[in-house]
Amino acid sequence: MPLIMQILLFIAAGLAEIGGGYLVWLWLREGKPYWYGIIGSAVLVLYGILPTLQSFPTFGRVYAAYGGVFVAMAVLWGWLVDKRTPDLYDWIGAAVCLVGVSIILWAPRG
Repeated sequence: MPLIMQILLFIAAGLAEIGGGYLVWLWLREGKPYWYGIIGSAVLVLYGILPTLQSFPTFGRVYAAYGGVFVAMAVLWGWLVDKRTPDLYDWIGAAVCLVGVSIILWAPRG
């Protein structure tokens, strides 16, 4: 699978997890209509499916790498959607996670 497709699948999974969770949050914590929760739950099911489309051979490796992508995307979500500006340590932490993702997925293995 081409590198760009791998990256796009991780981004799609991140958007599904964060977006679905956010809709459920809005329903339960902020009094939005019940259908927010239904749509959010459906999107979370999609999140469960998307990582299985990755070409990496093991569940653990895919989900470990996805965790780093999720951290970086959650920082961006907080900035763009919740309007909370990340501080220097948020950016450093997200960058460290993305370096970890790169090592986990693309390090040469013998």
